[in-house]
Amino acid sequence: MAGHLNSEQLNHEQLNKEQLDSEQYDYDLFVIGAGSGGVRAARMAASKGKKVAVAEERYLGGTCVNVGCVPKKLFVYASQFPELFHASAGYGWSVPAQPTLSWAILRDNKTAEIERLNGIYNNLIDNSGADLFDGRATIAGPHLVTVNDKAYRARTILVATGGWPYIPEFPGSEHAISSNEMFFLDDLPKTAVVVGGGYIAVEFAGILNGLGVETHLVYRGPNLLKSFDREMSDKIKDGMVAKGVNIHLNTEINEITKTSTGLSVALNNQSDMQAGLVLYATGRQANTAGLGLETTAAVMAKNGSVVVDDNFCTADPSIYALGDVIDRVQLTPVAIQEAMVLVDHLYGEGLARIDYSDIPTAVFCQPELGTVGLSEEQARAEYQDIAVYVSDFKPMLQTLGGGADRITMKLIVDNATDKVIGCHMVGEHAAEIIQGMGIALKAGATKAHFDATVGIHPSAAEEFVTMREKAR
Repeated sequence: MAGHLNSEQLNHEQLNKEQLDSEQYDYDLFVIGAGSGGVRAARMAASKGKKVAVAEERYLGGTCVNVGCVPKKLFVYASQFPELFHASAGYGWSVPAQPTLSWAILRDNKTAEIERLNGIYNNLIDNSGADLFDGRATIAGPHLVTVNDKAYRARTILVATGGWPYIPEFPGSEHAISSNEMFFLDDLPKTAVVVGGGYIAVEFAGILNGLGVETHLVYRGPNLLKSFDREMSDKIKDGMVAKGVNIHLNTEINEITKTSTGLSVALNNQSDMQAGLVLYATGRQANTAGLGLETTAAVMAKNGSVVVDDNFCTADPSIYALGDVIDRVQLTPVAIQEAMVLVDHLYGEGLARIDYSDIPTAVFCQPELGTVGLSEEQARAEYQDIAVYVSDFKPMLQTLGGGADRITMKLIVDNATDKVIGCHMVGEHAAEIIQGMGIALKAGATKAHFDATVGIHPSAAEEFVTMREKAR
């Protein structure tokens, strides 16, 4: 009939439309930010034949590799050696002279390792076939990205710019440093003040203390690690005090003044402290300033994070975001998982989903915390009838080592189903042990499953399968 196309004409017209549509864009996916989430999304999209670009203005690998998880863990290892030296005497070892620390060697060896990892990320991007831009990328419209004074058209833009340390403004706040600068200090101070009660603050307080710095931890609230199980966070506070950290709760800094010998820190309780360094670890904010999201329909939350739906799409259908910048769960493995779900949504079957429940996590404070599932407080609010099992004991290393460390383990069980809904540990190797517990909880293990499991003896971990008496 006149005015209608046959199937051959339709196919030809469809091909021409797809060709024109493809030629409209320089890239199928343009990723802003080469952290763990952004790089994983770029590599997976490129492996599916998509034309991909990645832009990074600072360092490949993002916060975790450069000024987060990796260098922090290296510093934690370094700070634990004095206790190991002390414990070795009970095992027959003698150290001829007092061990001394070279901060410069530690710092520079750490930096060399990070540079090695930067190279690995560079190779991962190159080998994937994606284009890598070294420069600051900004969004100039729903499908437009500018980097190094050149504009690129992208069918989809992914914002994976992570977070950035936040220091509040107050008199003398310019004299404080963030966790970013902690990894590159010229020298270690004799005395340091760490401000904050979250995981970054308690981790750096432990690091500095272990490296021989007189350390003061100042927090405005009554409890450290307030989002974690209270009993466990109290154990951590007690353990930190036993190791020599000076903890000041319900305390705030009013002013920091630079002096001829360092810094004078005025507290709200009318007292002053002298320090060589003040570290503010009071939270991180989404790194979206000056990104250009206002040129799109994307919406920002009050805290500056990017609002996305279950598929990580913003209010603008061409703009997506994931990782710390969306402020759901700020963990590197979560960002990687989100990236895999996103790529499946964009270029796969669209069946992948991310489950934010029962995510195991660790705080590398000293003593160390590992946790998965609900805290006791959360469990009591969510379940009508729970049982709590607790075990507290001295680790075997200390029997001859002479240290004061202890290990605390805790299981929370829903009595109605016998399902283990929370698992927590404070003490050596907590992170390594809780990773396995995370699999058990994800699989829906019951207390009966734990009880039927044979323990590995002698190990601390066996205590998780031998706890029979309810604490409450």
